[in-house]
Amino acid sequence: MAAVAYVNGKICRQQDALISVFDHGFLYGEGVYEVARTYHRVPFLMDRHLRRLRNSARMIGLPVPMSDAEIQRAVQETIDAYDRQPDAERTDHELYIRVLVTRGLGELNYDPDVCVPSVVIIVKPNPQPDPAVHERGVSLAIVSMIRNHPGSVSPLMKSNNLLNNAMAMQEAMRKGAYEGLMRNYRGELAECASSNIFVVKDGALRTPPLQAGILPGITREFLLEIAPLLGVPAAEATLRDDDLFGADEAFLSITTRELVPVVAVDGRTIGTGRPGPITRMLSEHFHRRAMEAIGMPGHH
Repeated sequence: MAAVAYVNGKICRQQDALISVFDHGFLYGEGVYEVARTYHRVPFLMDRHLRRLRNSARMIGLPVPMSDAEIQRAVQETIDAYDRQPDAERTDHELYIRVLVTRGLGELNYDPDVCVPSVVIIVKPNPQPDPAVHERGVSLAIVSMIRNHPGSVSPLMKSNNLLNNAMAMQEAMRKGAYEGLMRNYRGELAECASSNIFVVKDGALRTPPLQAGILPGITREFLLEIAPLLGVPAAEATLRDDDLFGADEAFLSITTRELVPVVAVDGRTIGTGRPGPITRMLSEHFHRRAMEAIGMPGHH
């Protein structure tokens, strides 16, 4: 089914979702966004996503013109509109939810005071990866693109200006990799173009700290909370190339695909070259905890 969009109070079909070329989100990339997903049509961890959306907006002095309750209501209305499409009987798939807030319509200058913020919500199918992605794992490429310096466009902010990420991913795609892994300006591992990186060594989980210049991933946050409950020590730690190449296991965390095993980087095998036991265990329990969080324990 085609995507459905909410644009400043109006819900419409994908082809009718329009925003002015004078919106500063288009002109200057001034805006922030969040990507959430559903389980059984229930948005997952939406409160955490909206918390991060407001933090991102605060970092660029962008007022969010709706309350969390109003945004949640608009998200549900957009999901309902999606399900009312002519082929709505096909409801076996989960949904991808993107919430964007831009500086809005203004003049051809950088003055924010003349702008009225825009709110856009996109709902579309959340495409599930080929089962081989989780069964066999994926390969990464360490790319030449350096993650944004914290003193420039802060990586802590989920900005609509995704040129840094897009160029990293495009380089990885040219190399035939599933994802592009970026270092920071100090040469430490930071994050991938659209996901966070974890390594497993001697039974313990490690992931780069926020100070490495990364986005505080919501799936990353949830995973750091549940791993110790499963007997897996988990901590933030500075990681370099050798930590990754010497890891027993590695995986990515991303809202739309949960945990994705990494079995090779730049053509070099990680661990056994197969998804590891801790990655598989965490993946299974993550999904179970997600079901519990939406009030559906026991589902898989």
